[in-house]
Amino acid sequence: MARYFARIPVPITRSAAFDYLSRFDRAAEWDPGVEAGEMLTAEPVGVGSRFRLVTRFLGRRIPLEYEIVEYERHGRLVLRAESSSVRSEDTITFEGRDHGSVVVYEARLDAKVIARLADPLLAIVFRRIGDRAADGLRTALATVPA
Repeated sequence: MARYFARIPVPITRSAAFDYLSRFDRAAEWDPGVEAGEMLTAEPVGVGSRFRLVTRFLGRRIPLEYEIVEYERHGRLVLRAESSSVRSEDTITFEGRDHGSVVVYEARLDAKVIARLADPLLAIVFRRIGDRAADGLRTALATVPA
């Protein structure tokens, strides 16, 4: 299993960051590994909201359907997705500061078709993908109205 962790300081409030990221279809705006995203359920966003993302991983297009399984307004989001080849869980927490906030992003990826011997390689690739996504998220959140 590959894991990724990042603390991302952003210049907007915790509530603005939460509202932006709870619409997970927006991942296509900030994650270069996501080609497209769409919300599959109606507003308002909450537990049970679902999003389809089309991702690129190791040269393959992988559609993933994420569902919000934990939703603590302005505090914490947990999303899960599973396909025939991968299982993913993203936990996003939001910390307030005097000026701006910190987004804490934790992701776990379990590739079902890759042998356990390939886990170290998967971890390296996942870290690179995560770093690019964190950079994109930092840039995107800098433009969201506080």
